[in-house]
Amino acid sequence: MNMRSFWWLALAFTLTWMWLEWMQFTSAKVEATVQASAAQEVPVANATSITSSGSSVSGASDVPGANLGSVHNSAVPVLQNGISQGERVHVKTDTLEIIIDTVGGDIRSAKLLEYGASNDHSQPFQLLSDSGPLVYMVQNGLATQPNSKLPAPTHKTQYQTSKTEYVMTGDTLTVPLTWTENGVTVTKSYTFKKESYLIDVAYEVDNQSDEVWSGSMYSQIVRNRYNPDENFMMYTYTGPVLYDPNAEDKYVKHSFDDLMTQPVSGRMVTGGWAAMIQQYFLTALVPSQTAQNTYYAKPLTEGRYAIGVVEPMMAIDAGQSGVLSSSVYIGPEKQDVLADIAPGLELTIDYGVLTILAEPLFWLLDKIHSVVGNWGVAIILLTVLIKLVFYKLSETSYRSMARLKKFQPKLKQLKENYGDDKALFQQKMMKLYKEEKINPLGGCLPILIQMPVFIALYWVLLYSVEMRHAPFILWIQDLSATDPYYILPIVMGLTMFIQQKLNPSAMMDEMQQKVMKFLPIIFTVFFIFFPAGLVLYWVVNNILSVTQQWYITKKIDEIDAKEKEKEKEKAKERAGK
Repeated sequence: MNMRSFWWLALAFTLTWMWLEWMQFTSAKVEATVQASAAQEVPVANATSITSSGSSVSGASDVPGANLGSVHNSAVPVLQNGISQGERVHVKTDTLEIIIDTVGGDIRSAKLLEYGASNDHSQPFQLLSDSGPLVYMVQNGLATQPNSKLPAPTHKTQYQTSKTEYVMTGDTLTVPLTWTENGVTVTKSYTFKKESYLIDVAYEVDNQSDEVWSGSMYSQIVRNRYNPDENFMMYTYTGPVLYDPNAEDKYVKHSFDDLMTQPVSGRMVTGGWAAMIQQYFLTALVPSQTAQNTYYAKPLTEGRYAIGVVEPMMAIDAGQSGVLSSSVYIGPEKQDVLADIAPGLELTIDYGVLTILAEPLFWLLDKIHSVVGNWGVAIILLTVLIKLVFYKLSETSYRSMARLKKFQPKLKQLKENYGDDKALFQQKMMKLYKEEKINPLGGCLPILIQMPVFIALYWVLLYSVEMRHAPFILWIQDLSATDPYYILPIVMGLTMFIQQKLNPSAMMDEMQQKVMKFLPIIFTVFFIFFPAGLVLYWVVNNILSVTQQWYITKKIDEIDAKEKEKEKEKAKERAGK
Protein backbone atom coordinates (compact mmCIF):
# COMPACT_ATOMS: atom_id res chain seq x y z
CA MET A 1 0.00 0.00 0.00
CA ASN A 2 1.42 3.45 -0.97
CA MET A 3 0.32 6.92 0.13
CA ARG A 4 -2.53 6.82 -2.37
CA SER A 5 -4.07 3.92 -0.45
CA PHE A 6 -3.46 5.73 2.82
CA TRP A 7 -5.39 8.79 1.66
CA TRP A 8 -8.27 6.65 0.41
CA LEU A 9 -8.37 5.12 3.89
CA ALA A 10 -8.42 8.61 5.40
CA LEU A 11 -11.28 9.61 3.08
CA ALA A 12 -13.26 6.52 4.06
CA PHE A 13 -12.68 7.35 7.73
CA THR A 14 -13.88 10.92 7.17
CA LEU A 15 -17.06 9.85 5.37
CA THR A 16 -17.83 7.32 8.11
CA TRP A 17 -17.30 10.00 10.71
CA MET A 18 -19.71 12.34 8.91
CA TRP A 19 -22.33 9.59 8.81
CA LEU A 20 -21.98 8.89 12.54
CA GLU A 21 -22.31 12.61 13.32
CA TRP A 22 -25.45 12.78 11.16
CA MET A 23 -26.94 9.77 12.96
CA GLN A 24 -26.21 11.44 16.30
CA PHE A 25 -27.87 14.67 15.10
CA THR A 26 -31.01 12.95 13.82
CA SER A 27 -31.37 10.77 16.94
CA ALA A 28 -31.81 13.87 19.07
CA LYS A 29 -34.99 14.75 17.16
CA VAL A 30 -36.84 11.67 18.38
CA GLU A 31 -35.74 12.05 22.00
CA ALA A 32 -38.96 13.71 23.16
CA THR A 33 -41.08 10.89 21.75
CA VAL A 34 -38.89 8.20 23.26
CA GLN A 35 -38.87 9.92 26.64
CA ALA A 36 -42.64 9.87 26.80
CA SER A 37 -42.78 6.14 26.15
CA ALA A 38 -39.86 5.41 28.51
CA ALA A 39 -41.65 7.10 31.38
CA GLN A 40 -44.41 4.50 31.00
CA GLU A 41 -42.03 1.57 30.50
CA VAL A 42 -40.26 2.04 33.85
CA PRO A 43 -42.97 1.58 36.48
CA VAL A 44 -42.98 2.96 40.02
CA ALA A 45 -44.62 0.41 42.26
CA ASN A 46 -44.27 1.70 45.82
CA ALA A 47 -47.45 3.21 47.25
CA THR A 48 -45.76 5.87 49.36
CA SER A 49 -43.26 8.65 48.94
CA ILE A 50 -41.32 10.82 51.33
CA THR A 51 -42.25 14.44 51.84
CA SER A 52 -39.75 17.16 52.64
CA SER A 53 -40.31 16.55 56.34
CA GLY A 54 -39.77 12.84 56.01
CA SER A 55 -43.37 11.68 56.57
CA SER A 56 -45.22 9.35 54.21
CA VAL A 57 -47.89 10.55 51.83
CA SER A 58 -49.81 8.90 49.05
CA GLY A 59 -48.09 9.05 45.67
CA ALA A 60 -45.28 7.64 43.58
CA SER A 61 -41.97 6.86 45.30
CA ASP A 62 -39.00 9.02 44.41
CA VAL A 63 -36.60 7.50 46.94
CA PRO A 64 -34.58 4.27 46.49
CA GLY A 65 -35.28 1.28 48.66
CA ALA A 66 -32.73 0.27 51.27
CA ASN A 67 -29.91 -1.98 50.07
CA LEU A 68 -31.30 -5.44 50.81
CA GLY A 69 -29.58 -7.26 47.97
CA SER A 70 -31.12 -5.61 44.92
CA VAL A 71 -32.80 -2.46 43.67
CA HIS A 72 -35.58 -2.87 41.12
CA ASN A 73 -37.00 -0.34 38.67
CA SER A 74 -39.76 0.33 41.16
CA ALA A 75 -37.21 1.55 43.69
CA VAL A 76 -35.11 3.76 41.41
CA PRO A 77 -35.64 7.47 42.15
CA VAL A 78 -37.84 9.53 39.86
CA LEU A 79 -37.30 13.28 39.98
CA GLN A 80 -40.59 15.12 40.20
CA ASN A 81 -41.36 18.00 37.86
CA GLY A 82 -39.58 21.16 38.89
CA ILE A 83 -36.66 21.54 41.28
CA SER A 84 -37.53 22.67 44.80
CA GLN A 85 -35.29 25.26 46.38
CA GLY A 86 -34.76 26.16 50.01
CA GLU A 87 -32.06 28.16 51.70
CA ARG A 88 -28.75 28.29 49.83
CA VAL A 89 -25.49 27.48 51.61
CA HIS A 90 -22.41 28.95 49.89
CA VAL A 91 -19.12 27.12 50.32
CA LYS A 92 -15.75 28.27 49.01
CA THR A 93 -12.50 26.32 49.15
CA ASP A 94 -9.24 26.83 47.27
CA THR A 95 -10.51 24.66 44.38
CA LEU A 96 -14.33 24.73 44.50
CA GLU A 97 -17.19 27.16 44.91
CA ILE A 98 -20.24 25.11 45.91
CA ILE A 99 -23.91 25.87 46.54
CA ILE A 100 -25.74 23.40 48.80
CA ASP A 101 -29.52 23.63 49.05
CA THR A 102 -31.23 22.92 52.36
CA VAL A 103 -33.85 20.97 50.40
CA GLY A 104 -32.22 17.56 50.33
CA GLY A 105 -28.82 18.98 51.18
CA ASP A 106 -28.07 18.62 47.46
CA ILE A 107 -25.03 20.07 45.72
CA ARG A 108 -26.86 22.29 43.25
CA SER A 109 -23.96 24.29 41.82
CA ALA A 110 -20.22 23.73 41.51
CA LYS A 111 -17.62 26.05 40.03
CA LEU A 112 -14.04 24.93 39.50
CA LEU A 113 -11.89 27.88 40.57
CA GLU A 114 -8.71 26.70 38.85
CA TYR A 115 -10.45 26.40 35.46
CA GLY A 116 -11.89 29.37 33.60
CA ALA A 117 -15.15 29.48 31.70
CA SER A 118 -13.11 31.12 28.93
CA ASN A 119 -9.40 31.43 28.27
CA ASP A 120 -9.21 34.84 29.95
CA HIS A 121 -10.26 33.14 33.24
CA SER A 122 -12.50 36.08 34.12
CA GLN A 123 -15.09 33.63 35.45
CA PRO A 124 -14.59 30.11 36.87
CA PHE A 125 -15.92 27.14 34.94
CA GLN A 126 -19.34 26.00 36.17
CA LEU A 127 -19.75 22.23 36.09
CA LEU A 128 -22.98 21.80 38.13
CA SER A 129 -26.12 23.93 38.02
CA ASP A 130 -29.83 23.63 38.86
CA SER A 131 -30.98 26.61 36.80
CA GLY A 132 -30.76 27.72 33.20
CA PRO A 133 -30.37 25.30 30.31
CA LEU A 134 -28.00 23.05 32.30
CA VAL A 135 -29.49 20.86 35.03
CA TYR A 136 -26.69 18.89 36.65
CA MET A 137 -26.56 18.19 40.40
CA VAL A 138 -25.57 15.67 43.07
CA GLN A 139 -28.24 14.30 45.40
CA ASN A 140 -28.07 11.87 48.30
CA GLY A 141 -30.15 10.72 51.21
CA LEU A 142 -31.08 7.83 53.47
CA ALA A 143 -33.47 5.13 52.29
CA THR A 144 -35.45 2.91 54.67
CA GLN A 145 -37.53 -0.21 54.22
CA PRO A 146 -41.17 0.35 53.16
CA ASN A 147 -42.47 -0.91 56.53
CA SER A 148 -39.98 1.08 58.62
CA LYS A 149 -41.51 2.77 61.70
CA LEU A 150 -38.80 5.43 61.85
CA PRO A 151 -38.26 8.11 59.20
CA ALA A 152 -35.11 9.09 57.34
CA PRO A 153 -34.13 12.24 55.42
CA THR A 154 -34.07 11.93 51.64
CA HIS A 155 -33.10 14.29 48.83
CA LYS A 156 -36.55 15.88 49.27
CA THR A 157 -36.10 16.60 52.98
CA GLN A 158 -35.80 20.11 54.43
CA TYR A 159 -32.64 20.46 56.53
CA GLN A 160 -31.69 23.13 59.02
CA THR A 161 -28.43 25.07 58.94
CA SER A 162 -26.75 27.41 61.41
CA LYS A 163 -25.00 29.52 58.75
CA THR A 164 -25.14 30.05 55.00
CA GLU A 165 -21.54 31.08 54.26
CA TYR A 166 -18.46 28.85 54.65
CA VAL A 167 -14.93 29.74 53.56
CA MET A 168 -11.98 27.39 53.93
CA THR A 169 -9.20 28.80 56.11
CA GLY A 170 -7.38 25.61 57.09
CA ASP A 171 -6.70 22.20 55.59
CA THR A 172 -10.33 21.02 55.89
CA LEU A 173 -13.78 22.54 55.98
CA THR A 174 -16.93 20.79 57.29
CA VAL A 175 -20.44 21.96 56.42
CA PRO A 176 -23.16 20.39 58.66
CA LEU A 177 -26.92 20.20 58.02
CA THR A 178 -29.35 18.81 60.59
CA TRP A 179 -32.76 17.14 60.62
CA THR A 180 -34.80 15.76 63.55
CA GLU A 181 -38.03 13.77 63.68
CA ASN A 182 -39.55 11.14 66.02
CA GLY A 183 -36.45 10.97 68.20
CA VAL A 184 -34.07 10.49 65.28
CA THR A 185 -31.52 13.24 64.62
CA VAL A 186 -29.45 13.13 61.44
CA THR A 187 -26.47 15.39 60.82
CA LYS A 188 -25.48 15.43 57.19
CA SER A 189 -21.93 16.73 56.72
CA TYR A 190 -19.84 17.66 53.70
CA THR A 191 -16.10 17.69 54.34
CA PHE A 192 -13.84 19.52 51.90
CA LYS A 193 -10.06 19.16 51.82
CA LYS A 194 -7.44 21.64 50.70
CA GLU A 195 -6.19 21.24 47.11
CA SER A 196 -8.77 18.51 46.48
CA TYR A 197 -11.92 17.98 44.43
CA LEU A 198 -12.93 14.93 46.47
CA ILE A 199 -15.74 15.61 48.95
CA ASP A 200 -16.60 13.31 51.86
CA VAL A 201 -20.31 12.96 52.61
CA ALA A 202 -21.37 11.56 56.01
CA TYR A 203 -24.72 10.93 57.72
CA GLU A 204 -24.46 10.68 61.51
CA VAL A 205 -27.67 9.09 62.78
CA ASP A 206 -28.45 9.58 66.47
CA ASN A 207 -31.33 7.25 67.34
CA GLN A 208 -32.95 8.35 70.60
CA SER A 209 -36.26 6.62 69.80
CA ASP A 210 -37.51 3.34 71.27
CA GLU A 211 -37.12 1.44 67.98
CA VAL A 212 -34.23 0.11 65.91
CA TRP A 213 -33.48 2.45 63.03
CA SER A 214 -32.29 0.88 59.79
CA GLY A 215 -31.50 2.41 56.43
CA SER A 216 -29.07 2.78 53.55
CA MET A 217 -27.26 5.76 52.14
CA TYR A 218 -27.90 6.46 48.47
CA SER A 219 -26.27 8.96 46.12
CA GLN A 220 -27.20 9.93 42.60
CA ILE A 221 -26.14 12.32 39.86
CA VAL A 222 -28.93 13.97 37.88
CA ARG A 223 -28.34 15.89 34.65
CA ASN A 224 -29.85 16.69 31.27
CA ARG A 225 -28.17 16.46 27.88
CA TYR A 226 -27.20 20.11 27.60
CA ASN A 227 -23.48 20.58 27.00
CA PRO A 228 -22.37 24.10 26.06
CA ASP A 229 -18.83 22.94 25.18
CA GLU A 230 -19.93 20.27 22.68
CA ASN A 231 -18.15 20.53 19.32
CA PHE A 232 -20.19 19.14 16.44
CA MET A 233 -17.00 18.33 14.52
CA MET A 234 -15.20 16.69 17.46
CA TYR A 235 -17.61 14.32 19.14
CA THR A 236 -16.72 13.29 22.67
CA TYR A 237 -18.91 11.21 24.94
CA THR A 238 -21.14 12.96 27.48
CA GLY A 239 -23.19 10.79 29.82
CA PRO A 240 -23.26 8.10 32.52
CA VAL A 241 -20.64 5.40 33.08
CA LEU A 242 -20.44 2.50 35.54
CA TYR A 243 -17.37 0.62 36.75
CA ASP A 244 -17.49 -2.96 38.02
CA PRO A 245 -14.01 -4.26 38.95
CA ASN A 246 -15.17 -7.88 38.81
CA ALA A 247 -16.92 -7.79 35.43
CA GLU A 248 -15.41 -8.78 32.10
CA ASP A 249 -16.26 -5.33 30.75
CA LYS A 250 -15.30 -3.30 33.78
CA TYR A 251 -15.90 0.16 32.35
CA VAL A 252 -19.26 0.56 30.58
CA LYS A 253 -20.90 3.63 29.08
CA HIS A 254 -24.67 3.79 29.44
CA SER A 255 -25.50 6.58 27.03
CA PHE A 256 -28.58 8.74 27.40
CA ASP A 257 -30.07 7.03 24.34
CA ASP A 258 -29.36 3.57 25.76
CA LEU A 259 -31.08 4.43 29.05
CA MET A 260 -34.27 5.26 27.19
CA THR A 261 -34.73 1.57 26.35
CA GLN A 262 -32.30 -0.23 28.68
CA PRO A 263 -32.24 1.31 32.17
CA VAL A 264 -29.92 -0.28 34.72
CA SER A 265 -31.33 -1.43 38.05
CA GLY A 266 -30.23 -3.66 40.90
CA ARG A 267 -26.68 -4.22 39.71
CA MET A 268 -24.79 -5.60 42.69
CA VAL A 269 -21.09 -4.71 42.69
CA THR A 270 -18.35 -5.09 45.26
CA GLY A 271 -16.80 -1.63 45.26
CA GLY A 272 -17.14 0.08 41.91
CA TRP A 273 -18.24 3.63 41.16
CA ALA A 274 -20.70 5.62 39.04
CA ALA A 275 -20.05 8.84 37.16
CA MET A 276 -21.29 11.44 34.69
CA ILE A 277 -18.51 12.39 32.31
CA GLN A 278 -17.92 14.94 29.60
CA GLN A 279 -14.84 16.23 27.84
CA TYR A 280 -12.28 17.32 30.47
CA PHE A 281 -14.55 17.05 33.56
CA LEU A 282 -16.60 14.56 35.55
CA THR A 283 -18.70 13.98 38.63
CA ALA A 284 -18.21 10.59 40.30
CA LEU A 285 -19.89 8.75 43.17
CA VAL A 286 -17.30 6.69 45.05
CA PRO A 287 -18.76 4.43 47.76
CA SER A 288 -16.81 1.98 49.95
CA GLN A 289 -14.61 -0.20 47.75
CA THR A 290 -15.07 -3.24 50.00
CA ALA A 291 -18.87 -3.10 50.40
CA GLN A 292 -21.57 -4.72 48.27
CA ASN A 293 -23.15 -1.72 46.53
CA THR A 294 -26.18 -1.54 44.25
CA TYR A 295 -26.04 0.62 41.11
CA TYR A 296 -28.77 1.99 38.87
CA ALA A 297 -29.18 4.36 35.90
CA LYS A 298 -32.39 5.49 34.22
CA PRO A 299 -34.21 8.31 32.43
CA LEU A 300 -36.24 10.76 34.49
CA THR A 301 -38.84 13.33 33.50
CA GLU A 302 -38.19 16.65 31.78
CA GLY A 303 -35.27 15.30 29.76
CA ARG A 304 -33.15 14.39 32.78
CA TYR A 305 -31.24 11.23 33.61
CA ALA A 306 -29.98 9.73 36.87
CA ILE A 307 -27.15 7.39 37.76
CA GLY A 308 -26.65 6.35 41.34
CA VAL A 309 -25.65 3.88 44.02
CA VAL A 310 -27.34 2.46 47.14
CA GLU A 311 -24.89 1.34 49.81
CA PRO A 312 -25.35 -1.47 52.39
CA MET A 313 -28.03 -1.10 55.06
CA MET A 314 -27.06 -0.19 58.61
CA ALA A 315 -29.11 -0.92 61.73
CA ILE A 316 -28.80 1.40 64.75
CA ASP A 317 -30.25 0.30 68.07
CA ALA A 318 -32.37 2.56 70.25
CA GLY A 319 -30.23 5.03 72.16
CA GLN A 320 -27.24 4.45 69.85
CA SER A 321 -25.69 6.34 66.93
CA GLY A 322 -23.93 5.39 63.73
CA VAL A 323 -22.35 6.94 60.64
CA LEU A 324 -23.01 6.19 56.97
CA SER A 325 -20.50 7.74 54.58
CA SER A 326 -19.43 8.00 50.96
CA SER A 327 -17.47 10.31 48.66
CA VAL A 328 -18.15 12.38 45.57
CA TYR A 329 -15.60 13.79 43.12
CA ILE A 330 -16.42 17.00 41.25
CA GLY A 331 -13.55 18.17 39.11
CA PRO A 332 -11.18 17.72 36.17
CA GLU A 333 -10.19 14.47 34.52
CA LYS A 334 -6.58 14.24 35.65
CA GLN A 335 -4.95 10.81 35.50
CA ASP A 336 -2.67 11.11 38.51
CA VAL A 337 -5.53 12.39 40.71
CA LEU A 338 -8.26 9.96 39.65
CA ALA A 339 -6.08 6.84 39.88
CA ASP A 340 -5.52 7.51 43.59
CA ILE A 341 -9.22 7.89 44.41
CA ALA A 342 -10.63 4.56 43.21
CA PRO A 343 -9.54 1.68 40.98
CA GLY A 344 -10.33 2.38 37.33
CA LEU A 345 -11.51 5.96 37.85
CA GLU A 346 -8.77 7.15 35.50
CA LEU A 347 -10.62 5.30 32.70
CA THR A 348 -13.03 8.23 32.55
CA ILE A 349 -10.26 9.87 30.51
CA ASP A 350 -11.59 7.90 27.59
CA TYR A 351 -8.80 6.80 25.24
CA GLY A 352 -10.83 3.76 24.18
CA VAL A 353 -9.12 0.64 22.83
CA LEU A 354 -5.83 2.51 22.47
CA THR A 355 -5.50 3.25 26.19
CA ILE A 356 -2.46 0.97 26.41
CA LEU A 357 -0.67 3.33 24.01
CA ALA A 358 -2.31 6.61 25.00
CA GLU A 359 -1.42 6.50 28.71
CA PRO A 360 2.37 6.24 28.20
CA LEU A 361 2.15 8.89 25.47
CA PHE A 362 0.45 11.27 27.90
CA TRP A 363 3.01 10.42 30.56
CA LEU A 364 5.80 11.35 28.16
CA LEU A 365 3.96 14.50 27.04
CA ASP A 366 3.53 15.53 30.67
CA LYS A 367 7.23 14.95 31.41
CA ILE A 368 8.25 17.07 28.42
CA HIS A 369 5.88 19.82 29.56
CA SER A 370 7.41 19.78 33.03
CA VAL A 371 10.71 20.71 31.38
CA VAL A 372 9.66 23.18 28.66
CA GLY A 373 6.61 24.68 30.43
CA ASN A 374 4.53 25.05 27.25
CA TRP A 375 2.04 22.44 26.05
CA GLY A 376 2.36 23.51 22.41
CA VAL A 377 6.13 23.07 22.50
CA ALA A 378 5.61 19.74 24.32
CA ILE A 379 3.32 18.56 21.48
CA ILE A 380 5.96 19.49 18.90
CA LEU A 381 8.76 17.72 20.76
CA LEU A 382 6.65 14.61 21.39
CA THR A 383 5.75 14.41 17.68
CA VAL A 384 9.45 14.72 16.82
CA LEU A 385 10.35 11.95 19.28
CA ILE A 386 7.70 9.64 17.83
CA LYS A 387 8.98 10.38 14.33
CA LEU A 388 12.51 9.50 15.46
CA VAL A 389 11.32 6.22 16.96
CA PHE A 390 9.65 5.28 13.69
CA TYR A 391 12.32 6.80 11.47
CA LYS A 392 13.58 3.49 10.08
CA LEU A 393 10.07 2.24 9.39
CA SER A 394 9.16 5.50 7.67
CA GLU A 395 12.42 5.35 5.73
CA THR A 396 11.45 1.94 4.36
CA SER A 397 8.06 3.28 3.31
CA TYR A 398 9.42 6.44 1.70
CA ARG A 399 12.20 4.55 -0.09
CA SER A 400 9.59 2.25 -1.58
CA MET A 401 7.50 5.22 -2.73
CA ALA A 402 10.57 7.02 -4.09
CA ARG A 403 11.57 3.95 -6.09
CA LEU A 404 8.02 3.57 -7.32
CA LYS A 405 7.87 7.21 -8.38
CA LYS A 406 11.12 6.85 -10.29
CA PHE A 407 9.58 4.18 -12.49
CA GLN A 408 6.36 6.12 -13.10
CA PRO A 409 7.19 6.74 -16.79
CA LYS A 410 7.54 3.00 -17.38
CA LEU A 411 4.33 2.29 -15.47
CA LYS A 412 2.52 5.00 -17.39
CA GLN A 413 3.73 3.50 -20.65
CA LEU A 414 2.46 0.07 -19.53
CA LYS A 415 -0.90 1.61 -18.74
CA GLU A 416 -1.10 3.22 -22.16
CA ASN A 417 -0.16 -0.02 -23.89
CA TYR A 418 -2.19 -2.52 -21.85
CA GLY A 419 -4.71 -0.39 -19.92
CA ASP A 420 -7.67 -1.91 -21.78
CA ASP A 421 -6.69 -5.41 -20.72
CA LYS A 422 -6.57 -5.29 -16.91
CA ALA A 423 -5.33 -8.86 -16.47
CA LEU A 424 -2.45 -8.39 -18.94
CA PHE A 425 -1.67 -4.97 -17.47
CA GLN A 426 -1.39 -6.43 -13.96
CA GLN A 427 0.82 -9.22 -15.30
CA LYS A 428 3.20 -6.77 -17.05
CA MET A 429 3.26 -4.48 -14.05
CA MET A 430 4.21 -7.27 -11.62
CA LYS A 431 6.92 -8.37 -14.04
CA LEU A 432 8.32 -4.83 -14.04
CA TYR A 433 8.27 -4.72 -10.25
CA LYS A 434 10.22 -7.97 -10.15
CA GLU A 435 12.80 -6.84 -12.69
CA GLU A 436 13.37 -3.53 -10.93
CA LYS A 437 13.24 -5.13 -7.44
CA ILE A 438 10.36 -2.94 -6.29
CA ASN A 439 7.97 -4.10 -3.58
CA PRO A 440 4.60 -2.38 -4.25
CA LEU A 441 3.56 -3.22 -0.70
CA GLY A 442 6.75 -1.85 0.80
CA GLY A 443 5.02 1.30 2.04
CA CYS A 444 2.09 -0.47 3.65
CA LEU A 445 3.41 -2.15 6.81
CA PRO A 446 5.39 0.84 8.17
CA ILE A 447 2.33 3.10 7.86
CA LEU A 448 0.01 0.54 9.47
CA ILE A 449 2.38 0.07 12.41
CA GLN A 450 2.61 3.81 13.04
CA MET A 451 -1.10 4.60 12.68
CA PRO A 452 -2.21 3.27 16.12
CA VAL A 453 0.44 5.39 17.82
CA PHE A 454 -0.59 8.58 16.06
CA ILE A 455 -4.29 7.87 16.59
CA ALA A 456 -3.59 7.29 20.31
CA LEU A 457 -1.78 10.64 20.44
CA TYR A 458 -4.81 12.20 18.74
CA TRP A 459 -7.05 10.97 21.59
CA VAL A 460 -4.53 12.11 24.20
CA LEU A 461 -4.66 15.65 22.84
CA LEU A 462 -8.45 15.56 22.54
CA TYR A 463 -9.16 14.36 26.09
CA SER A 464 -6.37 15.95 28.15
CA VAL A 465 -7.78 18.69 30.38
CA GLU A 466 -4.26 20.12 30.46
CA MET A 467 -4.81 21.32 26.87
CA ARG A 468 -7.90 23.31 27.87
CA HIS A 469 -7.15 27.04 27.62
CA ALA A 470 -3.43 26.27 27.41
CA PRO A 471 -1.59 29.02 25.47
CA PHE A 472 0.98 28.27 22.80
CA ILE A 473 2.46 31.29 20.99
CA LEU A 474 1.31 34.53 19.39
CA TRP A 475 -2.26 34.16 18.12
CA ILE A 476 -2.88 30.71 19.63
CA GLN A 477 -3.84 31.29 23.25
CA ASP A 478 -5.98 28.17 23.67
CA LEU A 479 -4.84 24.79 22.33
CA SER A 480 -8.31 23.32 22.97
CA ALA A 481 -10.02 25.95 20.78
CA THR A 482 -9.93 26.40 17.02
CA ASP A 483 -7.23 28.50 15.40
CA PRO A 484 -8.89 31.97 15.25
CA TYR A 485 -7.10 32.90 12.02
CA TYR A 486 -7.08 29.42 10.41
CA ILE A 487 -3.31 29.60 9.92
CA LEU A 488 -2.55 26.09 11.19
CA PRO A 489 -5.32 24.40 9.12
CA ILE A 490 -4.07 26.18 5.98
CA VAL A 491 -0.46 25.14 6.69
CA MET A 492 -1.72 21.58 7.25
CA GLY A 493 -3.47 21.66 3.86
CA LEU A 494 -0.34 22.97 2.13
CA THR A 495 1.87 20.29 3.66
CA MET A 496 -0.66 17.68 2.62
CA PHE A 497 -0.58 19.05 -0.94
CA ILE A 498 3.23 18.93 -0.99
CA GLN A 499 3.16 15.37 0.35
CA GLN A 500 0.86 14.38 -2.52
CA LYS A 501 3.31 15.85 -5.04
CA LEU A 502 6.09 13.70 -3.59
CA ASN A 503 4.04 10.53 -4.01
CA PRO A 504 3.56 8.45 -7.18
CA SER A 505 0.27 9.14 -8.94
CA ALA A 506 0.57 7.57 -12.37
CA MET A 507 -1.30 4.47 -11.21
CA MET A 508 -4.44 6.49 -10.51
CA ASP A 509 -7.10 6.97 -13.09
CA GLU A 510 -8.26 10.47 -14.02
CA MET A 511 -11.16 10.49 -11.54
CA GLN A 512 -8.95 9.33 -8.68
CA GLN A 513 -6.43 12.04 -9.42
CA LYS A 514 -9.16 14.70 -9.32
CA VAL A 515 -10.43 13.41 -5.96
CA MET A 516 -6.90 13.38 -4.56
CA LYS A 517 -6.39 16.99 -5.61
CA PHE A 518 -9.41 18.00 -3.57
CA LEU A 519 -8.40 16.08 -0.44
CA PRO A 520 -6.10 18.82 0.95
CA ILE A 521 -8.95 21.31 0.57
CA ILE A 522 -11.46 18.95 2.20
CA PHE A 523 -9.17 18.21 5.13
CA THR A 524 -8.32 21.89 5.54
CA VAL A 525 -12.04 22.66 5.92
CA PHE A 526 -12.42 19.87 8.48
CA PHE A 527 -9.38 21.00 10.45
CA ILE A 528 -10.73 24.54 10.71
CA PHE A 529 -13.11 23.13 13.34
CA PHE A 530 -10.46 21.08 15.15
CA PRO A 531 -8.74 22.25 18.37
CA ALA A 532 -5.46 24.03 17.66
CA GLY A 533 -3.48 21.44 19.65
CA LEU A 534 -4.63 18.65 17.35
CA VAL A 535 -3.97 20.67 14.21
CA LEU A 536 -0.50 21.55 15.53
CA TYR A 537 0.25 17.86 15.96
CA TRP A 538 -0.85 17.09 12.36
CA VAL A 539 1.10 20.06 10.96
CA VAL A 540 4.32 19.02 12.69
CA ASN A 541 3.81 15.40 11.66
CA ASN A 542 3.20 16.42 8.02
CA ILE A 543 6.23 18.75 7.95
CA LEU A 544 8.47 16.01 9.34
CA SER A 545 7.04 13.48 6.88
CA VAL A 546 7.56 15.80 3.91
CA THR A 547 11.09 16.63 5.07
CA GLN A 548 11.97 12.97 5.56
CA GLN A 549 10.43 11.95 2.24
CA TRP A 550 12.22 14.77 0.38
CA TYR A 551 15.54 13.87 2.01
CA ILE A 552 15.22 10.17 1.18
CA THR A 553 14.15 10.88 -2.39
CA LYS A 554 17.11 13.24 -2.80
CA LYS A 555 19.53 10.62 -1.44
CA ILE A 556 18.13 8.00 -3.81
CA ASP A 557 18.51 10.41 -6.74
CA GLU A 558 22.10 11.09 -5.71
CA ILE A 559 22.84 7.38 -5.47
CA ASP A 560 21.24 6.77 -8.85
CA ALA A 561 23.19 9.66 -10.37
CA LYS A 562 26.46 8.22 -9.03
CA GLU A 563 25.56 4.80 -10.41
CA LYS A 564 24.85 6.34 -13.82
CA GLU A 565 28.21 8.12 -13.74
CA LYS A 566 29.94 4.86 -12.90
CA GLU A 567 28.11 3.14 -15.76
CA LYS A 568 29.17 5.93 -18.15
CA GLU A 569 32.79 5.63 -17.03
CA LYS A 570 32.71 1.88 -17.45
CA ALA A 571 31.15 2.33 -20.89
CA LYS A 572 33.96 4.75 -21.86
CA GLU A 573 36.56 2.31 -20.59
CA ARG A 574 35.02 -0.50 -22.62
CA ALA A 575 34.86 1.76 -25.69
CA GLY A 576 38.53 2.73 -25.22
CA LYS A 577 39.61 -0.86 -25.12
